[in-house]
Amino acid sequence: MAKKGFFSWFRKDKPVPEGEDQQQLDVDKQHDIATEATEQPQHAELHKQADDTARIEETERLELERLEHQRLDNERAEQARIAAERQAAEVLAAQKLATEQAEQQRLEHEQAKQARVEAARIAAERQAAEVLAAQKLAAEQAEQQRLEHEQAEQARIEADRLEAARIAAERQAAEVLAAQKLAAEQAEQQRLEHEQAEQARIEAEHIAAQILATEALAAEQLVEQQAPIESIALEEQDEPQAKPQKEGMFARLKRGLMRTSENIGSGFIGFFRGKKIDDELFEELEEQLLIADVGVETTTKLIKSLTEHASRKQLKNAEALYDLMREEMQKMLDPVAVPLVAENANGPFVILMIGVNGVGKTTTIGKLAKQYQSQGKSVMLAAGDTFRAAAVEQLQVWGQRNNIPVVAQHTGADSASVIFDALQAAKARKVDVLIADTAGRLQNKSHLMEELKKVLRVMKKLDPDAPHEVMLTLDASTGQNAISQAQLFKEAVGVTGITISKLDGTAKGGVIFAIADKFSIPIRHIGVGEQIDDLRTFNANDFIEALFSQDKTDQ
Repeated sequence: MAKKGFFSWFRKDKPVPEGEDQQQLDVDKQHDIATEATEQPQHAELHKQADDTARIEETERLELERLEHQRLDNERAEQARIAAERQAAEVLAAQKLATEQAEQQRLEHEQAKQARVEAARIAAERQAAEVLAAQKLAAEQAEQQRLEHEQAEQARIEADRLEAARIAAERQAAEVLAAQKLAAEQAEQQRLEHEQAEQARIEAEHIAAQILATEALAAEQLVEQQAPIESIALEEQDEPQAKPQKEGMFARLKRGLMRTSENIGSGFIGFFRGKKIDDELFEELEEQLLIADVGVETTTKLIKSLTEHASRKQLKNAEALYDLMREEMQKMLDPVAVPLVAENANGPFVILMIGVNGVGKTTTIGKLAKQYQSQGKSVMLAAGDTFRAAAVEQLQVWGQRNNIPVVAQHTGADSASVIFDALQAAKARKVDVLIADTAGRLQNKSHLMEELKKVLRVMKKLDPDAPHEVMLTLDASTGQNAISQAQLFKEAVGVTGITISKLDGTAKGGVIFAIADKFSIPIRHIGVGEQIDDLRTFNANDFIEALFSQDKTDQ
């Protein structure tokens, strides 16, 4: 179907008269046909152009698609290249890391190996140093033992020499005394013989003169005169001299406690006899206990116990209260009445004597030494009080008197050094008991206590258990001062035993109850006189018996 021209379509829309319609239509149709014939080549050209355009567009589209595909292929290729490069870089990085790790491991291995080698070297050096130190220590110990052995041997030789010299001196002195005694006896014998000869001569002359008067009467008178003289002489020769009666131990204890018992013990009987139990009686009793230096705390404790029994109506009369007080005071002493057993299987039993000057410490040492010696023990003394004038000499006199060795140095020497030497000598000579004296001045308390601590440290170098007894000597006559001294020494060096001296010379013996009550430290000995046996092992029952029985012998 031929396309209609532009104008044909344009006229189609215009109205035409009905009469002229057909004609007009024909004209138009012809016109259209002519127009279409004219326009057909144009349409063909246009169609060709359109086809060319379509082909061009298709070609362009295809070119664009090809270019797009090429671009995409290039992008994929670029991405692949980048991925390959990245992968290659990662591989290189992994290889580098592996190489670095391998190098690090190699270095660590070398370092560990070097550390092991260094540790082995240090250990070998340390072991070698320890071996050298051990060898050095062994050599030093061997040298020390050799020196100690030499010192001990020298000390033994010196002690033997001194002992031999002492024995020789004593023998020589005994011989001199014997010679002097023999000479005196011979002189006395000669004098008596001379007197007898002179008397015989006088009597012979007298008899000769009397014979001239009458021989019979002279003979009878002579017989009568000589008979009673010879009888008297024979009686004087045959009759033994009366020996003084020896005082018993208990009697001596009673005598030693006599002054103390005037204030407490039997001296109390006057308070109780014929009195009733009331506040006035307890006040008098309390005052008397304080006068005897029993002490405030201990007195309060005793009065409290007595009043409790009285308030319970357990006491019939004041004399029953007296008996109860005796029981209470003995209960106070019983726990501390613990005797010292000087036994040590591993060497000498070491007693360190401490106390202030003037309490009788050195005298107590001498008496103790003599008592242990009488028990069959070997004893040695150490003059550790190197500061007090004549302290060393005083101890040496005790040693010489009882044939007991004394280790001493010059006045002012180091006390710890003296006691160390003494302990060495005692161990070397296998002595049973070593008693060491110490300084006791109180002008400088801190210095004294530090010196005692040093002595303890030095002794423990030779024997970790030494001293086996730290014995404090207290003077009963000092009363309450003895309490403060005991407190001072107890805090500083520790006290394991107490000796109370001079109970015989004081009325303040009640301090023993305060000491027992406050410290609960064993009381080993009490001194009740000047004799060696007057240093007695403390027995609570004997002490109370002697204290409370003073005037029973008088009743």
